Amino acid sequence: MDIELAVDAMELAEHIDQMVLFSGDGDFRSLVEAVQRRGVRVTVVSTLSSQQPMIADELRRQADVFTDLMELQSKVGRDPLERSTPRDRESRLNARQVPLRDNGSRDTVSSE
Repeated sequence: MDIELAVDAMELAEHIDQMVLFSGDGDFRSLVEAVQRRGVRVTVVSTLSSQQPMIADELRRQADVFTDLMELQSKVGRDPLERSTPRDRESRLNARQVPLRDNGSRDTVSSE
């Protein structure tokens, strides 16, 4: 997977101005450096806020911009009270199912 991402990034580098990498893996530092040499500005998104930081220091320093996931939480995250549990999702799914017909088939219900 890492090599596929690296190959794709290198192929895209001549067509893009900016790249956003959602990873803290230090193995990507050389990829970031390589696309920067091709004029691409790189933003790395990961976190320093966890008990063990999830970003390699060398990757954070190589990036043009580092964004901590915690900074994005208020912009893109849902309120924890609005999040459903797996049990809630299963209940909603079961509630949408239509009873079996006499012939054993089931109609589906669209949520549109």
